[in-house]
Parts: sequence; C-alpha cells; structure tokens
Amino acid sequence: MKRNWLRFMALTMGIPLLVAMLVACGAGTTTTGTGTSTSQGSTIIKVATDFPVSGSDAGIGKSTENGAHLAVDEANANHVIPGYTLQFDPQDDVGASGVHDPTKGANNMKALVGDALVAGVVGPLNSNVAQAEMPIANQGPLAMISPANTNPCLTKEGADVGCTGANDLVPKLRPTGKVTYFRVAATDDHQGPAMADYLYNTLHLRTAYVIDDTETYGAGLAKYFVQEWTKLGGTVVDGKSHSVKSTTSYLNLLTAAAASKPDVIYFGGNYSTGGQLIQQQMMTIPTLKDSVFAGGDGLTGSSDFYKQIVTSGGKAYMTVAAPDVSKIPAAQTFIKNYTAKYGDVGPYSAAAYDSMNILIQAIKVALTKTHTPKDSSDAAQAQVFRQAVIDALKTITYNGVTGKISFDQNGDTTNKIFTVYQVANVNGKPDLEAKEVVTVQ
Repeated sequence: MKRNWLRFMALTMGIPLLVAMLVACGAGTTTTGTGTSTSQGSTIIKVATDFPVSGSDAGIGKSTENGAHLAVDEANANHVIPGYTLQFDPQDDVGASGVHDPTKGANNMKALVGDALVAGVVGPLNSNVAQAEMPIANQGPLAMISPANTNPCLTKEGADVGCTGANDLVPKLRPTGKVTYFRVAATDDHQGPAMADYLYNTLHLRTAYVIDDTETYGAGLAKYFVQEWTKLGGTVVDGKSHSVKSTTSYLNLLTAAAASKPDVIYFGGNYSTGGQLIQQQMMTIPTLKDSVFAGGDGLTGSSDFYKQIVTSGGKAYMTVAAPDVSKIPAAQTFIKNYTAKYGDVGPYSAAAYDSMNILIQAIKVALTKTHTPKDSSDAAQAQVFRQAVIDALKTITYNGVTGKISFDQNGDTTNKIFTVYQVANVNGKPDLEAKEVVTVQ
C-alpha cells in the first residue's frame, strides 16, 4: 500500500515536491564517509581519550584508557543513547622520548578538535600535557574530563594555592574565558599535604629530603608537600629539582642526602621521570635503606616498580587522588567486568570509567537541546553540539563507582578523596595496599 501511495503522490504532486515533503518529515538516511547520518545529524558520535599508552608510562596509561573504553562498550551494549553508536577514539600522547609528551598531546588535541564528530575527550593523565592541550580544546570548544590531572593551577588562581605570577596559568589555558575543562581527581594542594600528614602523624617521621622532576605535576606536588611538612613541624633537610631527561644517576644527590639520615625521601614526579631510578639507587646506599620512599599518584601503575620495591626490602608509600574502589560496594560490578576483560584494575581505571560515563550522560542531555554534526567536516554544528555537551557538564551530578561527582565553577570535582597506599605483597604479589582514606572538605 505504501508503494502505491507514494506512486500516486508522485504522479499527482510531482517528484520534487514529494522529495521535499519526505525530507521535511525526516524520512530516509544518508551515508557519509564516517557513518550513517539522519537528515539532521550523524548517528555516530565519537568519544576520545588521550593517555600515555606506550613506552615507560604504559603501566598506568593503558589501565586508565581501559576504564574509559569499558564505559563506552557498556553504553553501546545497553543502548544508553538510543539510535546512536558511540565510537571509541583513543589517542597516545607518548612522544619520541618514550614518555608523555606535551607536544604530542597538543597535536592529538588539534586532530580531535578538527574532527566534528568528536563530542568530548577523557584525559589526559599528566598535568604538563593538559597544560598544552587545554587552550586548544577551550577554543574548539571541546570538553575535556581528566581522571588524573592534579596540578591546581590548571583551574585555580591566587596566592592561597600558589597560582600567581608565572604559575597563574588560567588566562592562558582558558583563552575564551569559559570553562571547558573538568576533572574528577582532587588537586595537589590537597594531595601533597595528605601524604605529609600521614607520614608525620601516623608514621611519626620528622625529617624529609625532597626532590622533584621539574615537571608541572612533580614540582607542584613537592612544593605542597614541603609547605604542609614544615607547618606540621617537620624538617626538610634539603630540596632539589632534577630532571631524568638530563641524568641517569641520582647517586650524588642521594649520597649528600644520606649524610643527614632523612626519615623519608619524598619524590614529586612519575615513576618514569625519576621515581623508579631514585628508589633503586637509594637502596644501594646503606644509610638510606631504612628511609621511607614516598610520593604521589605519578609513582603508581607499574607492577615492575612495585616488585622492585618489595624485592629490595624498601618501604614505600604513595597517594592516589581517588578512593580505593575495592572497598566500595557500588564498584564491585565494575571491578568484576574490568578484571574479566583487562586484568588488574589500575589506580585511575575507575576514575576514567566514571569520567567517560559522565561525558556520555552529558552527550545524552545535549541531544535533547540540539543535534549532532552531519559528518566529520561539519564544523559549524560541531561548535553548537559541543557547547551543549559542555553546558550539560557544568550542571551534572553523577553517582559513579568512585562516588557522587559534580563540578564547581572552575570545573574541579566536589568529591575530594585521596587514598594513601603502601607497596606490599598483596594476594601473593607486589601491589598497593590501602592504608588510609582522606576526604577533603
């Protein structure tokens, strides 16, 4: 009957008028080089990630990416956005040096902004990469949600957080004056003090030698640790900034530190930017073998590093700007599904899972306000749709596996939780053992 009705309409009204009526009613689909689209927009929506998933940072980077990937797969399987398919678009920000690279991250972000079908990005992992990517995404505009960036000056200004002068980054990172960057990780102005408080009040340590890797994250973390440590009454016997890019040996620094017999060596940085090497070399100096090695979340994620610490007889503590999901009842299904697909859950796997689910929910809200771009070259509609996603993120409240998450006026999480871990044998293998959870009000 429908075929005969169309034939009758064509004969009586004319082909051009019939086609116009069908288009106005939304009938029919067209196929582009990037997927199927309705007359209004594509049914393919790309969601990207940007993490260091190769080289020296792969241990923490890949497990974080996997958390985001699981969220996309589950959303598609459960038809969370009916009529649309989410396409996972992962990026690797490791450069020629074999570690996270701001220049590579910036190039990744330029490519993602240039693809109109990309609705948002989960990442990056490292604050110096974020510093390179944020201005590009801000002018897109393209939403970024980081599960792991912790440097406060990415979003905050003022002397109270140490974000003044050369550290006043917000005008450069937010050139439009509008917030497009969000994060679910609490910041280093709380993370550094969380470890200082634990070492001083719980372990009763009193003297610290502090070193950092000179990067945005590491230098900031060390600074906030020192501020809290001295406020508590602890002594900083020395403090050095030294980049792994310019040295393969910290023995001179550590030998000098050993003369003061510090209770703790605190390192601001990643295991790949000096942390693993420092711990290995401090264990060759007799007077440092009993010193605690400590740092932030950049030290986590490497099973080889955990094994090195345990087999050397070292004592090591690390903070992570996220809760210990193994103790959260609501996270057990996530842990089960993640483990079945990828193996051990990483320090930021759950945070990336929540970040991607928050982005997906924001996309769903945006679709009630406007439509997707028609294809990867539809830059004009990409701006409209992406802004709708950003607007949704500003007001979203999400009950995730890491807790109840919303964002303040700067894009920072309102769920400020840290976990202090000790490296130990856990279930027969070297791993992180949660010792204390700190909630910042």
